[in-house]
Amino acid sequence: MGHTERHVLTDDARRKLTQVSTATITTQLLRLGFRRTFMAGIVPLSPDQRMVGYAFTLRYVPAREDVAVDAHYDNDRNVQRLAVEAVGPEDVLVIDARSDVSAASFGHIIATRIRERGAAGLVTDGALRDTAGIARLKLPTYYRAAHATTSAVAHHPVDMNVPIGCAGVLVMPGDVLVGDADGVAVIPNAHAEAIAHASLAQEELEAFLTEKVAAGAGIRGVYPPSDDVLREYEAQRRDRPA
Repeated sequence: MGHTERHVLTDDARRKLTQVSTATITTQLLRLGFRRTFMAGIVPLSPDQRMVGYAFTLRYVPAREDVAVDAHYDNDRNVQRLAVEAVGPEDVLVIDARSDVSAASFGHIIATRIRERGAAGLVTDGALRDTAGIARLKLPTYYRAAHATTSAVAHHPVDMNVPIGCAGVLVMPGDVLVGDADGVAVIPNAHAEAIAHASLAQEELEAFLTEKVAAGAGIRGVYPPSDDVLREYEAQRRDRPA
């Protein structure tokens, strides 16, 4: 098990990350050279919910009969249960289930517990059981599939708060995760503040460009914008009421 110090977002940056799309965030990360930041195949349980929080990771390996816990679990030794009691306010519990959906990786009662501990969300590249119950928790949740079978059949928890892979994306403890209707983007912690501000600036410009295209303009010189269009945008921003 490990621990990584995290930079805490300002209130302004957090507010902006609740507004911008994961598509915009991945574009801004790509401009910094980060290519694999979106969890492909991971979908929201409730697409109308937004998620912003810091990664608290949990790693599973394949279950094997001589090491896997039974379905009763041991709250004092099972790493999954220890993680549930370690998740804190604003954390997103991120599970490396190796994209294995042959059994659930989490369920309703322990999801209820992390919500009560103040968790900002739940993300797994595996399956979830009790999805209807989890949906009622109003806890932003992202997953690959539903499966009714308990996790011990396929998964053995071995580590928490260590670097993991989730849906092919590296997640470091403390990274900032943003979820929307498309899925989940992972922002390296040290870049999250800047990405928040740059993302909102991009979307404000793109709203202006979208208006021009919707009014009949062709995309040449508009998307991406020419210097003339950028000057027009800046002039409009200056004239906008405060």
